[in-house]
Amino acid sequence: MLSVLGLDPDAEAVYRTVLARPELGIAGVAQDLNWPEQRVRDALDGLARLTLIRHSELEPGHLLLVNPEVSLAMLIGRQEAELAERQRQIAQSRLEAAKLVAQYAENRKGERGLGVEQLEGVDQIRLRLEELAHSCTSEIMGFATGGGQSQAARKASQAADQAVFDRGVQMRSIYLESAANDGGTIAHLDWLTERGARVRVAPSLPMRLVIFDREVAVVPTDPDDTSVGALVLSGPGLVSALCALFEYVWENAAPYGKTPARGAEGLNPQTMAVLSLLAQGHTDEVVARRLGVSVRTSRRITAELMAWLGGRSRFQAGVIAGERGLLQGGASAREGQGRSGS
Repeated sequence: MLSVLGLDPDAEAVYRTVLARPELGIAGVAQDLNWPEQRVRDALDGLARLTLIRHSELEPGHLLLVNPEVSLAMLIGRQEAELAERQRQIAQSRLEAAKLVAQYAENRKGERGLGVEQLEGVDQIRLRLEELAHSCTSEIMGFATGGGQSQAARKASQAADQAVFDRGVQMRSIYLESAANDGGTIAHLDWLTERGARVRVAPSLPMRLVIFDREVAVVPTDPDDTSVGALVLSGPGLVSALCALFEYVWENAAPYGKTPARGAEGLNPQTMAVLSLLAQGHTDEVVARRLGVSVRTSRRITAELMAWLGGRSRFQAGVIAGERGLLQGGASAREGQGRSGS
């Protein structure tokens, strides 16, 4: 209990013994505590440095106890003075920190003047996302591309997400259907929904996207490599457009945990998405990225589609799909299914 005044456990034990039986000398204290005398002497040296006791000059080995009302009051006063100085230093540090924050904001004012801020590399992206999540007050919306999430990414995400949930911020996220192939990601999505997040899945997503409070959006500078950099958009027109994109994809996505409805001619949403992407002229690599699957899987689905449609080329397969109304039917089917979800 007296450690805050600078007494270690040995010094406190000896001090309490001397207070209770001031007539004891060093040998008596050692016998009372069942300690070696040297251990008592070391503790007494500490008490002497704190001016709680003095060694008698007339009687070697005899201890002089300083009135605790005086000695303890001096120690408490010393601690109070140190605390006051520490508080002064903290207040000064807070003032300096405020100046640095103001300078930082001023330096970046020009960057954000047009509502576009460019970030380079993973470190800058992560720091800025942490800033935005910390200042977010109402809602976070986003597309989670890339299929299954790594264990490190899930762990880092849960720590940040928990802080957001604790502040009552709402969260809506859209993951790729391919994420359901990864057990760790499924556990993460369960963790999110248990804490009130609303999660849906889509067969494909256009890009990585995070929107904070419908005021700031973060998108990758290169959708093919999100680690290269990102753009932080705060212009009302840009953010409104991205919010509209999110809502459109949300309406057409399936609630997490429910089997997505099949589209025209019994095709599942993922196959319909591949068909639509191929009709737009995208390569296997782009299709794989949009679906969060391997290029090999993308090519397999494409080959199966072409064989099913009877097309000898992608172009011919696209023409046949259009004639059969598959491209329009898939979107309509997903839209109707999505509106029935949460």
